[in-house]
Amino acid sequence: MDRLAKCPANYVPLTPLTFIKRASMVYANRTSVIYAGVRFTWRQTYERCCRLAYSLRSLNVVKNDVVSVLAPNVPALYEMHFAVPMAGAVLNAINTRLDAKNIATILLHSEAKVFFIDYQYVPLASEALRMLVAGSKDGSAQNAMPLVIVIDDIDKPTGVRLGNLEYEQLIHHGNPGYPGEDLEEEWDAIALNYTSGTTSAPKGVVYSHRGAFLSTMSLIQGWEMGTESVYLWSLPMFHCNGWTFTWGVAARGGTNVCIRNTTAEEMYKSISKHKVTHMCCAPIVFNILLEAKPHERYEIKSKVNILTGGAPPPAPLLEKMENLGFHIMHAYGLTEATGPALVCEWQTKWNQLPQEQRARLKARQGVGILTLADVDVKNKDTMDSVPHDGMTMGEIVLRGSSIMKGYLKDEKATAKAFKNGWFLTGDVGVIHPDGYLEIKDRSKDVIISGGENISSVELESILFKHPAILEAAVVAMPHPRWGESPCAFVVLKKAGTAESEILAYCRKKMSKFMVPKKVEFVKELPKTGTGKVQKVELRKIAQTLQISENTSTSNSRYELHDQDKLLAISRL
Repeated sequence: MDRLAKCPANYVPLTPLTFIKRASMVYANRTSVIYAGVRFTWRQTYERCCRLAYSLRSLNVVKNDVVSVLAPNVPALYEMHFAVPMAGAVLNAINTRLDAKNIATILLHSEAKVFFIDYQYVPLASEALRMLVAGSKDGSAQNAMPLVIVIDDIDKPTGVRLGNLEYEQLIHHGNPGYPGEDLEEEWDAIALNYTSGTTSAPKGVVYSHRGAFLSTMSLIQGWEMGTESVYLWSLPMFHCNGWTFTWGVAARGGTNVCIRNTTAEEMYKSISKHKVTHMCCAPIVFNILLEAKPHERYEIKSKVNILTGGAPPPAPLLEKMENLGFHIMHAYGLTEATGPALVCEWQTKWNQLPQEQRARLKARQGVGILTLADVDVKNKDTMDSVPHDGMTMGEIVLRGSSIMKGYLKDEKATAKAFKNGWFLTGDVGVIHPDGYLEIKDRSKDVIISGGENISSVELESILFKHPAILEAAVVAMPHPRWGESPCAFVVLKKAGTAESEILAYCRKKMSKFMVPKKVEFVKELPKTGTGKVQKVELRKIAQTLQISENTSTSNSRYELHDQDKLLAISRL
């Protein structure tokens, strides 16, 4: 047996790029993408990806170059998930909710060679590019400026430009027969995704072709996504590459229903008109759907499967959604795990339980996906496994081929994340007697608001810079719309500063979704004997506070704005 060797006939590097090539042959005339009045088949989508990959190569994009994109869920962003790696490059889909400063930081850190910008985000991107240049005292950043290409609306072109190049021009001039660059090593990078704030400096998480392939296969099988599925893009594609469903829908020859804005009317209309079978979202989207006004609702004639992640959805919320005809599966994931790592795999015997008990079971994070070699909850100090009693807490740890390659340009953080053959998630949980995991706390005090991760440390550092603030501590508080939201406890140097002033300051200094929804003034912060702020005590207080949906300071309006799109998963 030792003489048997790998050869091109029996060994081909794993990559999700094979999914779209197969779809173009097996499902050639099946609808691949729907966006407003635009329709593509799988043959057309594959040819468009080939054209774009060819054009990128003609623009001197080579292996391992980073191609960044700032766009909502439009066909161009979907196509780039295949076209960019076909050109040998690495896709970096940027969170559209970030402010210009964070976008500039990502462009600089990733050394993006090309920057695609949806017309809607040209003003934001322009500011980020100005910051990129201004951030270099000697002007050297000018030499690292990416090539800018605007993505105009394919359904109703606006004519907005930033430079001379436009996305459809690259498609038009590309070669539909371009086969893409050969992938020699499945460990090569396919995507670069930045964490959304679990530390004050987002880290660049690198995915491999192998990891993306295996994670995709796990999720379409674990979710039982069949052929001819119709997938609604209510989850941003910039979140872990759409939890890998950008590639997964192609693997099943399904249909991608792309929507620019995640509103109740747009979702209901799409579900009804296109007979949507699958969608992903954070629990906050449940409230959007449940609280839709009569004129925003359309009849749902078939069951819609929803994969949800983020803060565990309350049992009553799950019950209400299922009464509307939605079938919910809960998942847990993080950027470093290439999307969802755990799913609450349903067991038939649970169908006999009362609805409330079924909802509680569905709210658990569940068991590892197929491509995880193992998942456990361990004592972080001893690395011993905790008892499966549903009570003893420890850190959730993972290992498997779907885990990231590591953090870009950060060997120290990479080494810290991997310990004794495990990836440390930083999340605290328990294991129930049946082996299902449940998260109990977040060891890094991360606030998950609308599926977006917010670092309390980062918020506090900004608040400390306000001239009237002596001390500040930020914790999560309940929010009627977003699940959690930041609550700032502030000690003033002297009385006289109003909450509105602090909030106005925050809006100028940070992304919109990070702004505290309430500022609570206190005489002093509770501290331990060593001077450490006791956030557990502040959380207790925050749990009793209320946010009025009608106040301007709460920022709790139910409409979703362009810069405030719904996001989707814990640590994603």
